[in-house]
Amino acid sequence: MKRVLAIILGGGAGTRLYPLTKMRAKPAVPLAGKYRLIDIPISNCINSNITKMYVLTQFNSASLNRHLSQTYDLSAGFGQGFVEVLAAQQTPESPSWFEGTADAVRKYQWLFQEWDVDEYLILSGDQLYRMDYSLFVEHHRQSGADLTVAALPVDPQQAEAFGLMRTDAHGTIQEFREKPKGNSLKEMAVDTSRFGLSPESAEQKPYLASMGIYVFSRKALIDLLNDHPQHKDFGKEVIPEALAGGMTLKSYVFDDYWEDIGTIGAFYEANLALTQQPSPPFSFYDEDFPIYTRPRYLPPSKLVDAQITESIIGEGTMLKSCSIHHCVLGVRSRVENDVVLQDSLLMGADFFESSTERAVLRERGGIPVGVGQGTTVKRAILDKNTRIGSNVTIVNKDHVEEADRPELGFYIRNGIVVVVKNASIPDGTVI
Repeated sequence: MKRVLAIILGGGAGTRLYPLTKMRAKPAVPLAGKYRLIDIPISNCINSNITKMYVLTQFNSASLNRHLSQTYDLSAGFGQGFVEVLAAQQTPESPSWFEGTADAVRKYQWLFQEWDVDEYLILSGDQLYRMDYSLFVEHHRQSGADLTVAALPVDPQQAEAFGLMRTDAHGTIQEFREKPKGNSLKEMAVDTSRFGLSPESAEQKPYLASMGIYVFSRKALIDLLNDHPQHKDFGKEVIPEALAGGMTLKSYVFDDYWEDIGTIGAFYEANLALTQQPSPPFSFYDEDFPIYTRPRYLPPSKLVDAQITESIIGEGTMLKSCSIHHCVLGVRSRVENDVVLQDSLLMGADFFESSTERAVLRERGGIPVGVGQGTTVKRAILDKNTRIGSNVTIVNKDHVEEADRPELGFYIRNGIVVVVKNASIPDGTVI
């Protein structure tokens, strides 16, 4: 795996995850109480012995840079390992910003080519899954392919949202269609039992969806980028071009948990699914394949007469006499007396406020960080450092699906109330 360079795509403006992306890049969005989305592909790389990684970003990359610099020092031991952010930049030769996934890689290919590697592993920065990329790369090498696409077996309902591959019995891609519908969709069905699925599972999932994860042989990627400068996107343009040009394309079937958390609804559901018992669809409790993140050295959580069921509680949290059900609480969360939290995601805080600081804030009419006394929060996301006053009700009482209330510090997406980072919600507010 020393002959592999990983390129992690940070995504665009993250409009579907807004307002969580209002102040941060999509890969920097917090996950599961203590992680960030970018920790998933980086941890997969480290566990696969791939230690040369570039992260391409264009929007709000300050917090992502800080997280990566504080978390991943792979050069310890004088090795060649690194995790480095490459932000979009304008040059005399390339005056425009990134215009797509392939365009982003093209604009930095001069740097990628400096490394003496055989393959380029292209990854996404906003997906939740656990994959050993070394098996993926070995499959690519043994098949002799120019390009290998990670494929997820999906059912007909899911299939319409993906780029689909039609393959032969050996996994060679014969056709690729982006988000087909109707008869065009039916024509892309394949016998997925060939790839290890049980007959029942193969019947339910007859389509192979592109996961947006690719292994390119060095020459193939360089040729595709240079010969077709008008192609901006891998899925829509580069892969069909590679097929039309006679390159050998293979699929690598991954039949395990994978979630593209590009929308508020998907992000919310993926986080709360982690609380499922006895076995969540994705678990961070795997000693053989851990997910890494920044060590914070926080004190243990303190619970004072709190009733908690089916929830995840981040370290450094302080909970008073409250009721919490089916929630994920991030690091340094603070919840006061008589609070009810249900089906909600609290991202916690970047700092502690002492008892003295909190008392002074109240005397001056301010609101301390955390959830104030007597407040009820249901089916909501509270971003970092939010200050929720006393006797506040956040329940989406009018069952609104979409709403923008930036002047009040919140948005509603997919019926979920999202209180933005650093927002203050006054005492007695009803949302």
